[in-house]
Amino acid sequence: MKFKFLTLLIVVALLATSCGNTKKEDKPSSEPIKKETPKQNSASSKIDLTAPTLENKGIGPIKTIELTAIDDKLVAKGKELYKTNCTACHKFKKRYIGPGLKGVTERRSPEWIMNMILNTKEMLENDVVAKALIAEYNAPMAQQQLSKDDARAILEYFRTKN
Repeated sequence: MKFKFLTLLIVVALLATSCGNTKKEDKPSSEPIKKETPKQNSASSKIDLTAPTLENKGIGPIKTIELTAIDDKLVAKGKELYKTNCTACHKFKKRYIGPGLKGVTERRSPEWIMNMILNTKEMLENDVVAKALIAEYNAPMAQQQLSKDDARAILEYFRTKN
């Protein structure tokens, strides 16, 4: 009986000390370690995601877009692409796995939207708004293998959903 009690006491003591505030060992790596400055971290977590950030063009191949009248053929193509690639995580009228997309063209620049679709990984790593979205939704956007024309069609569809 004393042996069982002593064994149980040792196990509990080991568990208690292992759950404490321990520091992980730094392991050497051949890859350089990227560290963010506290300023970047605090800025990305304090962004009001409902506020427009139309001056932010994002990071990627789309530098400028000139929008004209709504193109119905592009809208139809964009709607189908949205159904196929986006509805698993996004809804228009409500928050889902990702943010609701109603009014996204009023909150984000067309370039930012297309760069987010085309260059997701780099946007999530380096764009302050995209980083804040990850912090808010705790789910990174999946990289879709879409062309610039596909992204432009999705943007055109989004323009009709405000």
